[in-house]
Amino acid sequence: MSKEGKIKYSGVGGEALIEGIMMKGPKGAAIACRMPDGTIDITRKEVHSVTDKCKLLKAPFIRGPISFVEQMIFGYKCMMESAEKTAFDTSDTNEEEMSKLDKWLSDHFGPKMMAVIGGIAMVLGFGLAFLVFFYLPTFTSDLINKYLAHGTLDRYIPIIEGLMRMIIFVLYMWGVSLMSDIKRVFKYHGAEHKSIFCVEHGLELTVENVRKQSRFHPRCGTSFIFITLILSIIISSVINVLFPELRATSLWLWIAVKVLMLPLIMSIGYECIRLAGKHDNVFTRFLSAPGLLMQRITTKEPEDDIIEVGIAAIKAVIESDENEKAEDNVETSAEETIEESAEEEKTQDESDEG
Repeated sequence: MSKEGKIKYSGVGGEALIEGIMMKGPKGAAIACRMPDGTIDITRKEVHSVTDKCKLLKAPFIRGPISFVEQMIFGYKCMMESAEKTAFDTSDTNEEEMSKLDKWLSDHFGPKMMAVIGGIAMVLGFGLAFLVFFYLPTFTSDLINKYLAHGTLDRYIPIIEGLMRMIIFVLYMWGVSLMSDIKRVFKYHGAEHKSIFCVEHGLELTVENVRKQSRFHPRCGTSFIFITLILSIIISSVINVLFPELRATSLWLWIAVKVLMLPLIMSIGYECIRLAGKHDNVFTRFLSAPGLLMQRITTKEPEDDIIEVGIAAIKAVIESDENEKAEDNVETSAEETIEESAEEEKTQDESDEG
């Protein structure tokens, strides 16, 4: 066992779902959901990446955007699956209590309707995100500079835009955190982090051990978002200094340039998150600080029944079938898995550097 307090990189990551947790690790991916009858349903998932077919795509500063898009698509599918399993199961619903429209939709479409609704929601979500995080800060800062500052803030426009995005993001997350359903998702988010920390500390995966862990993890997607926001301010400011006429030419051209910069920003942000997850020093703590503060909103302390779901999810991706049947070998298996993952990570990094 590793000494308590010393963290080893586990190569395990996850995502909070509706009444469940998705984990990805050395043994693949899995979804663990708390079912209405109180049992924990575990579904193992096959994960395929385009980087498996082309080693060049695993290179630093290339793998970031690819990993982000793949994780977003996979996470969305897992979220919909968990929702169908735990919240939208109508098999035991009393038909008399269903409205005629609900019954007609259920009889004629069933799961297909959920997929359609989910697809529409995703498209609308992307559109709303674009308006709120790209157009609104740019449009508003332009109005402030033009009518209130009379053009004296030209050099500081990227900083104003970036700060506005941060404020909008924090207010949005704070607002949704007040919703009861989202509070529960954030508890699963906390259980996900605690379970990963338990493995990374080399401790046995028990409710008591997981409960003692921190719910704030440096490799969280929240940290990734904050790093990309900070990087966008820096890179936008540089471009604004080098090409001051760009923004003055067209507001939409400036927005287009910022959108095109996203892959570069995500690439740098992804490498920063990986660095923060592997090392603990002044620089990585500085990188992680904004995201860790934000996790005070996006994670909540989980109850024991939620922790049990986190344990079930992480066991499914770090243990072989034989180890799952021999619970007394859980701790050893977890440490061996960490060592295997660290060795694989080292080999991959050496290959990338070569």
